[in-house]
Amino acid sequence: MIVALSAALLLAGALVWTSFGSATEATTPSQALRTPPGRSIQITGKVVPGSIGHEGRALRFRVRDRNGTTSVPVVYSGAVPDPFRDGREVIVSGTMRDGTFVGQRDSLVTKCPSKFQSKPGGKTL
Repeated sequence: MIVALSAALLLAGALVWTSFGSATEATTPSQALRTPPGRSIQITGKVVPGSIGHEGRALRFRVRDRNGTTSVPVVYSGAVPDPFRDGREVIVSGTMRDGTFVGQRDSLVTKCPSKFQSKPGGKTL
C-alpha cells in the first residue's frame, strides 16, 4: 500500500511539474521584439485598426501593446475566431522571424472584451 501511494504521489508530482514547465507566458509586442528569433512564444495585444489584410491564404495584421504604441506585424494561417476584428485583444502562438511574428496554425484566440470593461457602478474586473 505504501509503495502504491508513493508511486501515485510521484506521478501526480510529475504531472504538475510537466503542466507548469511547458506553459508559456504571453508576451507583449515590445517584449516580442527583444525575443531571440526562432524561440516559441505567445504574443498578446490589440489588433491595430486598419491593419487586417489577406495575402493568399495568410492573414496579415498588426498587434500593439495594450497600453502603448509599439506594434508587431503578424502573419497567420488557420482558423480565425468569429469575434476577430480591429481593436480586439488577441493571443497567438508562434515565433519572431525578421521582425515579423509568424503564428502557428490554428493558434489565434480572441479575448472576451466584457472581461476588461467596467461593471455597472464603476467597478472594474
